[in-house]
Amino acid sequence: MKRFLTIIPTLNPRVALLGALIPAILVSYATLSPAASAEESATESSKPTTSTSTEEPILIPRSVLFGNPQRAGARVSPNGKWLSYLAPVDGILNVWVAPIDDLEKAKPVTKDKVRDIRGHYWAYTGDHIIYSQDKAGDENWHIYVTDVASGETKDLTPLDNIHAQVQDVSQKFPTEILVGLNDRIPQLHDIYRVNILTGDRELVQQNEGVAAYVTDDDFDVRFAFNYTPEGGTVLMKPKVAGNTGEGAEWEEFIATGPEDAMNTGPAGFDKSGNVLYLQDSRDRDTGALFAINLESGDKKLVAEDPRADVGSMIVHPTEKTIQAVSFNYTRDEWKILDEAIRADLNYLETVEDGEVIMTSRTLDDKYWTVAFMLDDGPIKFYLYDRANKKARFLFNSRDDLDRYQFSKMHTPVIKSRDGMNLVSYLTLPPGSDPDGDGVPDKPLPLVLDVHGGPWARDEWGFNSSHQWLANRGYAVLSVNYRGSTGFGKNFTNAANGEWSRKMHDDLIDAVNWAVDEGIANRDKVAIMGGSYGGYATLVGLTYTPDVFACGVDIVGPSSLVTLLENIPPYWVPFMPVMKVRVGDVDTEEGKAELLERSPLTLVDKIERPLLIGQGANDPRVTQIEADQIVEAMQAKNIPVTYVLYPDEGHGFAGEQNRMSFNAVTEAFLAEHLGGEFEPVGKDFEDSSIHVPVGAKDVSGVAEALAAERLKMPPKEEKAAAAAE
Repeated sequence: MKRFLTIIPTLNPRVALLGALIPAILVSYATLSPAASAEESATESSKPTTSTSTEEPILIPRSVLFGNPQRAGARVSPNGKWLSYLAPVDGILNVWVAPIDDLEKAKPVTKDKVRDIRGHYWAYTGDHIIYSQDKAGDENWHIYVTDVASGETKDLTPLDNIHAQVQDVSQKFPTEILVGLNDRIPQLHDIYRVNILTGDRELVQQNEGVAAYVTDDDFDVRFAFNYTPEGGTVLMKPKVAGNTGEGAEWEEFIATGPEDAMNTGPAGFDKSGNVLYLQDSRDRDTGALFAINLESGDKKLVAEDPRADVGSMIVHPTEKTIQAVSFNYTRDEWKILDEAIRADLNYLETVEDGEVIMTSRTLDDKYWTVAFMLDDGPIKFYLYDRANKKARFLFNSRDDLDRYQFSKMHTPVIKSRDGMNLVSYLTLPPGSDPDGDGVPDKPLPLVLDVHGGPWARDEWGFNSSHQWLANRGYAVLSVNYRGSTGFGKNFTNAANGEWSRKMHDDLIDAVNWAVDEGIANRDKVAIMGGSYGGYATLVGLTYTPDVFACGVDIVGPSSLVTLLENIPPYWVPFMPVMKVRVGDVDTEEGKAELLERSPLTLVDKIERPLLIGQGANDPRVTQIEADQIVEAMQAKNIPVTYVLYPDEGHGFAGEQNRMSFNAVTEAFLAEHLGGEFEPVGKDFEDSSIHVPVGAKDVSGVAEALAAERLKMPPKEEKAAAAAE
C-alpha cells in the first residue's frame, strides 16, 4: 500500500515555527545537489539505455543529477486563478506562472539573471509572488515581491547587510506581510508590517533582546521566545495582553531545560487564536503535538508516536484545523485527524506510485497541488480537483530520468555500540543486488555520506548523491547518528559534547556493520559530507586515519574554536545552546576542550587523500576553516586538493558550480576507490571554480583549468561576485 507524505501548505511561514526557532545551525541547503534536478544533457551519454539488471548500466551524466530541474515547486494561487513553478530562464531558475487551466501559456515573471530562485509562494492577493534571495551565498537575504500581471519585481527590504526573514502572512491582510529585519541591531530582528504593493513598512515590534517573536493571523505579537543561559528555552507572554511595546513586561509561559529545548516549541494557532499548538517532549521522550487552550489553560494531546517526534501537519487553509499529522521514523507515517480529507488521500493513492507531498491549496480548498516522491525516479506534479476527485498531471521534475537505471533505497536500522538505533539509508549499484535484500552479491567500495546539521536528519526519497555514487559503482550509506533530529530528545541529547566522540563512533559502527554484512570492502571506504558532514569527514581522517581510504569535506569546520568565534551576528541568541551541545568557547578551559575535538589539532594524523570544497562567502563556516587546515597540511607536506568558489556561500547553489565540484569529486573517488567516472568535459565552463592547491592530484582537473584558476581568487573577484 502506498503511504502519504504531506506537508502544510507553504502560504504561511508560521507553520514551520519550531524549526525556525531551533535551527539546524550547520546544515547546508545546496551542498551537493537538489533532489531530482537538472536541465537536459546534450552529451552523447544522455541517449536512452535499455540496460537491465544483468547489464552494465551506463553512466548517468552529472547534468541529469545535479543540474537545475526542468520544472519544480508547483503552487496554486490562493484564489485558484494561477499555477506557478520554478524553471530555468537562460540557465537560472526563475518563477513561471500560467492560468490554472492552461499550463502551455506559462511565462516567466521573475528576471533573476545571476542566482537561482530556490523557493517561492503566493501572497494572499493571489496576484503576487514572494521569494527571498541573497548574493553570492552571503545569506544577507532580501525579500522580493513580483506582480504577476506587470512582471514588476520590488525589493521589500532595500537595505545593506541585512538578514531579512518573512515573519508571517495572513489571509486577513492580503496586501501586507510581517518581516523580520536586523538592520538596527545585527543580532536581533525587529518586526515590521510591510505593504507588498508600495513597500511601505511600519514597525510592529522592536526587539528588546529575544531570539524571536510568535505572531498570529491578526499580526498581533503573542509570545516572545528566547534561549536561557543554561541552554534551555522560555516562551513568554505579555503580562498585559496586547502590550508588547517598549518597556512592556513579560512573564514566563512555558520553560524548558536544555534536555527539551530541541523538541519543544510552538507550532501555530487555531482559527480563533485562543488555542496554541505545541510540540512538547517534557515528561516524555518524543515530541508529541498538543493543543493548549490559552483561556482555560487546558492541554490536550493531539498526536504522538513513541519512536519519532511529530513531523509535518496538514492544516486547513482557513479553518486552521489540523487534519493530519506525520511521524517519520524510517519513512513517513500519517495519523489522519479529520475524516473530511480521507477520501481525497485515498483517491491520491491510486494516481501514482509514491509518497504524496501537498505543496499548496486554494483558500476555498477546491484545488491542491501535489507531488509524488519516488526513490528511483522524478518527482511528478499534479493539480488535484477535489470536487471531481480528479488529478491532472502537470509535469515531471525531469522528463529524461526514465532513460536511466536507478536504484531503490533501503532503510536499515543499525545498532550502535551502546545500543542506540541508527536509522540509515542504503543505496546499491544497479544489478549488484539481484534478490533485492539490500546486500550485494559481493562487497563493494562504500561511500559514507554524512548529513549536515547536525540538528537535521537524512530521509527516504530520491537522493541525487546516492544515485550518482551508486551509478559509479559504490554502495552509499547515510546514517542518522546521535544528535540527528526527529527521533526523540534522548537521541538528540546523547550528542551533547560528543562532537568527534560518540557521534563519530556511530559512523564507525555503521561502517563496521556494512563490512560485517558483506556490503562494504573494508579497504575501500570513503567518507564525505557537507557542513557538519564536512567536519565528520575531517574527524574521520584525523581521529580514525586507518578506517577511510579518502575523504571529501564540503564547507566543514576544521576548528571548533574558530567556528564559534566567527559566527554570523544573528546566531548570538542561540549560542547558549551551542555551549551545551558543542562546548564553551568563552573560557580557556572550554577552548582547550574544543581544540581537543578539532581536526586541525590532529592534522599530522592524516594519512589518506583529502578533497576540500569551500565557498568564499560562507557566513556560517567561513573560509578560515578551509584555509587553515589546507595551510597546516601543506606545512607538513600532506597532500590535499582545495576547491574554492568566490561566488558561493554555505554550499554550492550555482548549477555550474555544483557540476564542477562533483566532476572533481567523482574523479577523486575513482582514483582512490576504483569506481567509474565521467571525465570533466565541459563542466568547468561558466563555473567560478578555483583549485589553488592539489589540482594535479585529481585526474583531468589541472588540464581543464586556466592558469589563473590554479591560484587563490583575488579579493576583487570575491567582491565582484558578492556585488552581483
